[in-house]
Amino acid sequence: MLGGLGSRFQLSKGRMLLPPERRLSRNAVVSIIIHGFFQFGASMSGLFLNLYLWRLTQDLAVNGLYNILLFATTPFVFAFGGWIAKRRDKMLTYRIGIALNAMFYLLVVIAQEQVAHYYIAFALLNGIASGFYWTGYLVMQYDVSTEANRLRYLGVNMIVFNTAGLAGPALAGFIIQRSQGLQGYMFIFMLAFVMFLIAALISFRIPVMKSHHKAYYLKFTLLIMQKHPRWLKALISFFLMGLFQGVMLFLPNILLYQTVGREDWVGYLGVFFSALTVATGYAITKRSGKENVSKYLLYSVSGVLLGAAMLLIDVKLWSVVIFMILFSICNPLTVNTLNSFYFRMMSLLPLKGQLRVESVVIRELFLNTGRIISIAAMITLAKDTESAWLAIVLFGAALLQYLLLPFVREKKAQ
Repeated sequence: MLGGLGSRFQLSKGRMLLPPERRLSRNAVVSIIIHGFFQFGASMSGLFLNLYLWRLTQDLAVNGLYNILLFATTPFVFAFGGWIAKRRDKMLTYRIGIALNAMFYLLVVIAQEQVAHYYIAFALLNGIASGFYWTGYLVMQYDVSTEANRLRYLGVNMIVFNTAGLAGPALAGFIIQRSQGLQGYMFIFMLAFVMFLIAALISFRIPVMKSHHKAYYLKFTLLIMQKHPRWLKALISFFLMGLFQGVMLFLPNILLYQTVGREDWVGYLGVFFSALTVATGYAITKRSGKENVSKYLLYSVSGVLLGAAMLLIDVKLWSVVIFMILFSICNPLTVNTLNSFYFRMMSLLPLKGQLRVESVVIRELFLNTGRIISIAAMITLAKDTESAWLAIVLFGAALLQYLLLPFVREKKAQ
């Protein structure tokens, strides 16, 4: 056979498979499939929900306030969802999140243009649904992966996540452009509702993940931050990332629509940008060892900043496309690197892994605080999409990403 390597590698059609410790478990594969269906629905509905609200109101402040309320609600739901995950079942939290997302888009279909009048209520419901879903999913990501295969799991998840996002925007844009008025949006939101139902059904393929340790230590997290300053630094890094993510979660689609004037082209360009992200995810899986955090972040932040600088010259189709190309290539490296780094920090906390739910909840608090601050700054300074402050705020948020480097720098001793 292959001597000493025989016990570590297997042969299949003349090709070596991954070593056992880096292979993904059945639950890991199922979780990725669920997230793929979820993302297919979300890439259609989420991409065009903010654009739908923009079409109804033509008001940047409404879009900004909608997202501020969404992100302000989510941390509280994370805390409650974490309590359910710890005291009852992690999969229960996850399934509640999928079901609430399905209900949210069903209500959007029922309300139609009245969404603009009740956008505060819809923002709160969206925040509740998102909070439950991401609490369950982020905890599950930790549980179905290991130190040896986690970066590979995150990379494969990113490929599936963005591959599902390839067809969604193109299909949505095609349908919306060929429908009368805003009826195409309703069809897309109903299709998203169906995708979330399918995801909910598949989620039952993952068994119950009850914990033997039911104590919820959320009230002790401040003390843990004081005792473990490296964890606090990792949390601050997510706050910094949130400063950039806040405006990026809804502004690019509005800018694209302003420059091309057609929903289908917004969708087609979204496919192109997602394809670049898939390619980045594939590259990450090929380098799935313990990454050099500082080096990866330096490359990715520099690329995004260069793209943001293009918008300072002029906010036209060419500058928006260049920015989105660089963002699509570089940002996945930032997100995956920080997530993998944070998972390692979680494993170093006291109680031998019993704080992973609390770690996810607190991380969301820091991340969403950054998102809220950046959106508030944008809608305060920029009154409309023609304002020069849009590009300035975006560039400033991208520049602040360099502060990630000292907060996540690895120590040689580790």
